[in-house]
Amino acid sequence: MKWGRRYGPEYVNRLFAMVARNLAPPHRFVCLTDDADGIRGEVECRPLPAIELADAAEHSGWRKLSCFSAELDDLEGRILFLDLDLIVVADIDCLFTHPGAFCIIDNWTQPGRGIGNSSVFRFEAGAHRAVLEHFCADAARIIRSFPNEQSYLTQSVGEVTFWPARWCRSFKHDCLPGWPLRRFRQATIPADARIIVFHGDPKPPDAARGVWPNRRTRLVPVPWVLEHWR
Repeated sequence: MKWGRRYGPEYVNRLFAMVARNLAPPHRFVCLTDDADGIRGEVECRPLPAIELADAAEHSGWRKLSCFSAELDDLEGRILFLDLDLIVVADIDCLFTHPGAFCIIDNWTQPGRGIGNSSVFRFEAGAHRAVLEHFCADAARIIRSFPNEQSYLTQSVGEVTFWPARWCRSFKHDCLPGWPLRRFRQATIPADARIIVFHGDPKPPDAARGVWPNRRTRLVPVPWVLEHWR
């Protein structure tokens, strides 16, 4: 999904290319967006499904819940949702074959609390429509009651399966050395990682340059980011 101006079309185009290189079975790559300008022709661009949100949350992750909309009834099979600001570093066929009706990351900042991180999740097409319907029926209260959409989603979706921890890794938590070593040592890709998630800052181009926006944090440039983010 791409909305607003935070991410340009290059994020969609590079994600498409990374998936194409690392997913063997035939698949469709669909982008739900309010602006398809500049997105490569192989990507199926579709309008963002309608969802009623309070103004403060209009451009937040709550919009992700619309992927359960009836407007997407023509999609079939297993759907893998990927945030735009991640990089695929290895084969992701396993993300489609892993058992479970709903699979998601066990959130790195809340381990063991049963809360997912919605940067990477998988579900069956047409399933979990009740999650969206329940949200739309009482959106203002739900937004006040939960810190973000992934907390609500994990609680509301029913049975949850967390990905093996080694598959989806956080750039900040799993790749960067601890303090003060990150000032002198380059971030590394953990063994068996499939996806590196850049939640918050820095984003992939920042990490590649060794920049952490809005912080006086020194990072060693990470050239392997651009080797994959293309």
